Amino acid sequence: MSVFTKIIDGEIPGRFVWADEVCVAFATIEPQSEGHVLVVPRAEVESFTDASEAVVAHLAVVARRIAATQLRVFDAVRPGIMVVGLDVPHLHVHVLPLHSAADVALSSARAATGAELDAAMERLRAGLVADGWQAYVPPALGSAALR
Repeated sequence: MSVFTKIIDGEIPGRFVWADEVCVAFATIEPQSEGHVLVVPRAEVESFTDASEAVVAHLAVVARRIAATQLRVFDAVRPGIMVVGLDVPHLHVHVLPLHSAADVALSSARAATGAELDAAMERLRAGLVADGWQAYVPPALGSAALR
């Protein structure tokens, strides 16, 4: 069982901004910029090329929706998206607001405090609700439960 499955299942705390039947999105504990989230399929799929085209398409749509909100909420210059997957063998899409090219460098990741993550994720959750995605914003920050 991957660490992401444990987060989705509530065995490890997570800060969720999105939940649907296919995937969830939650804060990374080492953000490269404020508001950086991971879009993760609920099913354990090791890599991008192992996922079905339908799952990849769904992850892309969710990443786009979140990125559009990140641009506004975090006053970013451009949206950023990366599929790296070297650290956890469970497909995940990094979605982050970009302010400069340095934000996409993996070396720019830094450990964030719980308070920093909570504040950023609550801003993003409120932005997603404002953008009309309230049906996909979990009722509680710490839960991947569907409404």
